[in-house]
Amino acid sequence: MQLLATLASFVALATIGSCQLTQVSDFSAGPTRLGFYVHVPKTLKTPAPIIVAVHHCQGSAQQYSQETKYMSLSDQHGYIVIFPNSKSGGGCFDVASTATLTHNGGGDSQTIVNMVKYAVDKYGGDPDRVFTVGTSSGAMMTNVLIGAYPDVFKAGSVYSGVPDGCFYVAGATATADPPGWNNDCANGQVSKTAQQWGDLVRSYYPTFNGTRPRMQIWHGTADTTLHYPNYQEQLKEWSNVLGLTTSKTAANNPQSGYTQTLYGDGTAATAELVGYSAQGVGHTVPEHETMDLAFFGIA
Repeated sequence: MQLLATLASFVALATIGSCQLTQVSDFSAGPTRLGFYVHVPKTLKTPAPIIVAVHHCQGSAQQYSQETKYMSLSDQHGYIVIFPNSKSGGGCFDVASTATLTHNGGGDSQTIVNMVKYAVDKYGGDPDRVFTVGTSSGAMMTNVLIGAYPDVFKAGSVYSGVPDGCFYVAGATATADPPGWNNDCANGQVSKTAQQWGDLVRSYYPTFNGTRPRMQIWHGTADTTLHYPNYQEQLKEWSNVLGLTTSKTAANNPQSGYTQTLYGDGTAATAELVGYSAQGVGHTVPEHETMDLAFFGIA
């Protein structure tokens, strides 16, 4: 029996060490029924950075790991990737319920945070270098994670999302299938002042008084799923949360048709808040993985 257990452990480690996505079968720290897949690079110097990469609606962890380069780049740069997997009918994450929006309130956000803690203990992840990135529904969840768990995440990068709290639906529950949907927010019809957005974020973890995570925001002007006004609302929200009042723009940065807005001091890789408006791009803006890694301080 001991030999069989040893062989089983060896096989599991071999799977993790290859350039493959591994399903996590022994995580049960909920509270919601998300699944998880991980990629741990072949050469891992612990403690290693952790990136939580969150997929879009009608997507999956497996699909997102192939659509993006976060998994393949992890072998080069030595970070762990966690891919949450939504099991809802539409493949969306819950960003509409009070449970998910609130620190330690339950919901998908707390399940993801519990998985981060699991990865720290199980794989040698660094609790002081945890980051998150996502597209569409995953971008919405990334905003929620940054808002509700600033004690866990150091930075986030969102592709074609909405502000934290924008998608709230009265009466929505964390176990609804599919999760709640807010048409007004999706259509870009929810507008608040920067102060109002900032107050909303702070209300989700009112006792937090530490350093807030840095944010990088991408959005296309031709987005007809999560409409373009959500870009400016996100910039208003996080500029207030981070206490930033000045910004400067640069056209055709990082490529033709994109306009960079950089808040405060620093560069694209070091500033607290950076936005990228993509002219003529719909839903969603393609991931810029190497820029994400630079913004996270990994590459």
